[in-house]
Amino acid sequence: MTNGFASVPHRAVRRRTPVGQASRRRYSLATLRNTIAAWRGRTRYRWDLKRISEVNPHLIDDIGLTRRQVEDEIAKLPFWQR
Repeated sequence: MTNGFASVPHRAVRRRTPVGQASRRRYSLATLRNTIAAWRGRTRYRWDLKRISEVNPHLIDDIGLTRRQVEDEIAKLPFWQR
């Protein structure tokens, strides 16, 4: 009988971490990047709304928001400041 794993010696060297741990790390890093991108997008959206409401308040009606909705959105704080 031949050993099927003997023909692949690199597997013993490459498996320094438990199976799946590296993929979980990659998934966690991707999740973190997506979370940061979403947070930055919301921050940018709120900043844009604030600028529009200050400089061209008539544009708020054009994008389909009320003044109250804009004020509520601008007043939101990051989760760590709540």
